Amino acid sequence: MVNHEKNKSQSEILVKQIEEFVTYLGVEKNYAQNTIASYERDLLKFLSFLINRNIADWLEIESDTVNLFVMGLRHSEMSGKSIRRYLSSIRGFFNFLIDNGVMVKNPALSIQTPKIDRVLPKTIDFDDLRNMMNLKTGHYSELRSVLMIELLYSCGLRVSELVGINIKDLDVNEGFVRVMGKGGKARFSPIGSSAINVLETYLTKRPESESDALFLNQKDLRISPRSVQNIVKKRALDVGVSINVHPHMLRHAAATHFLQSSHDLRTVQEFLGHKSIKSTQIYTHLDFLELSKVYDEFHPRAKK
Repeated sequence: MVNHEKNKSQSEILVKQIEEFVTYLGVEKNYAQNTIASYERDLLKFLSFLINRNIADWLEIESDTVNLFVMGLRHSEMSGKSIRRYLSSIRGFFNFLIDNGVMVKNPALSIQTPKIDRVLPKTIDFDDLRNMMNLKTGHYSELRSVLMIELLYSCGLRVSELVGINIKDLDVNEGFVRVMGKGGKARFSPIGSSAINVLETYLTKRPESESDALFLNQKDLRISPRSVQNIVKKRALDVGVSINVHPHMLRHAAATHFLQSSHDLRTVQEFLGHKSIKSTQIYTHLDFLELSKVYDEFHPRAKK
């Protein structure tokens, strides 16, 4: 009974240290909530593994311990990408404990990271994209849908970046929008003339609101990423697109279509807001210096 209570108390300490790390990721590192939640889930699963093996102290963990955990993930047929994420979470957490004097060395550093087969993301056909952007009624709801698609494509935005746009972030005269990317890093993305035309019409029909959010839901609040996903999917179905279209597919399309005309991987990285060039290497090359001109030239509706 005494040992059970002791182990329970020690486990609570371990959980608290994970919570401290999670708080650190949000406050000090300014990570996105989804990223923080992934770290927390990964570490709690790792902790559950440790408790089942009667390990109640981080100092008891050796490389073999972490390796056994990874082997279990492999046997569960988890993807290499997910296993890499688990290892990244564990390594980051151990480094945090080292920095705070709880651990002396990182037992996860020697664990081999599984390789990932890089596959080009699914993109969307030019004609399908053009059909999704063609206005038919000009009603507010359609304008909102088309503008979302225009911005996701022309600016190569993540859906989280799209919903975060405020009206004050837009510079229609200069043709730029300020977006807040991952890690709270702001960047300026060019808006092509086609998107600006839709934007200007949309703003005349957008309901008056105390919110400065560019896109509103029916409750006059900032629209959610889930709602954008549903709107994009519905728009594709309404115009007869046969594949399941999601917002990130439009971001992929922007990079893929632009690479057909330009040749600089670093500028694609800048355009997409990638922190690492490795994330951009899945695409080819893009010239940011001529981005607005390229967008207007290669925009689906610019095709004759």
